[in-house]
Amino acid sequence: MKSFDLITMGRVSVDIYPEQIGVPLEDVSTFAKFLGGSATNVAVAAARLGHRTAVITATGADPFGRYIHRALRGFGVDDRWVREVAHLPTPVVFCEIFPPDDFPLYFYRFPKAPDLEIGPDDLDLDRIRAAKVFWVTGTGLSRSPSREATLAALEARHARGGITVLDMDFRRSFWSSETAAARQISAALPYVTVAVGNQEECRVAVGESAPDAAAKALHAAGVDLAVVKQGPAGVLGSRRSTAERVVVPPLKVDVVNGLGAGDAFGGALVHGLLQQHDLHTTLTLANAAGSYVAGQLACADAMPDLDRLNDYLQAGAV
Repeated sequence: MKSFDLITMGRVSVDIYPEQIGVPLEDVSTFAKFLGGSATNVAVAAARLGHRTAVITATGADPFGRYIHRALRGFGVDDRWVREVAHLPTPVVFCEIFPPDDFPLYFYRFPKAPDLEIGPDDLDLDRIRAAKVFWVTGTGLSRSPSREATLAALEARHARGGITVLDMDFRRSFWSSETAAARQISAALPYVTVAVGNQEECRVAVGESAPDAAAKALHAAGVDLAVVKQGPAGVLGSRRSTAERVVVPPLKVDVVNGLGAGDAFGGALVHGLLQQHDLHTTLTLANAAGSYVAGQLACADAMPDLDRLNDYLQAGAV
């Protein structure tokens, strides 16, 4: 059984982006359709960087679901664990684009997103254990049975060892309260080796938003590598096992759409971990990937391959 380099588990959607930049949604006349969803985009980003990836998620039994399967295959992402939930529609996400830092999202995941219907019995635990990296998101912990499936997968990984990543991915509209989110994310942290989040997500998860304090709290919860995104201040990486601490500044970019930057960051982070790069090199590459995609309209479609990413990084260093 050949293992995957990366298996992700979580959200999928069809993203509908306006083709008029800086225009309120009610005034937009034309749109473009893209593959979306954080866990899905991370799998695409890592595939573009040369890795064998798969995603565990679910769609509706509808044309948008068929589009998602076709798009995943086109990006080289294995779709064997993308199942259909007949009674729920495939999620659609609209956004508004007001560069450089205002990108409102409108999630149509009603009455419930199919990816939240993934249950423990839907999991191939042998493949999850065998993957070199396994990636889950906080959204998957927000509702049952996805919550129980996510924890079952994490427990299976924990027994085996290996790199297991939690992208805290806190979306306020997906949760009944911050307290509920903190409780569920805290339950997952002891089973992961890497936690990734911005300062707000760290505050929700561990009660600390200052980067070093957040990293310390994540270490105390059992996480080895804490990755705290600080926006214009760059990203902090802190590894408990080696006491390594680095802060990597962002690359400057004329932002077109910042929505895919975090997922591009995640795919490049996975690449650095798989290649066993040092922490500074890994986070520098991840920052560059996020910067590159922030300068594009699309998310999944814009994920760079390794040659393009290295060229972009070298150009930014000049």
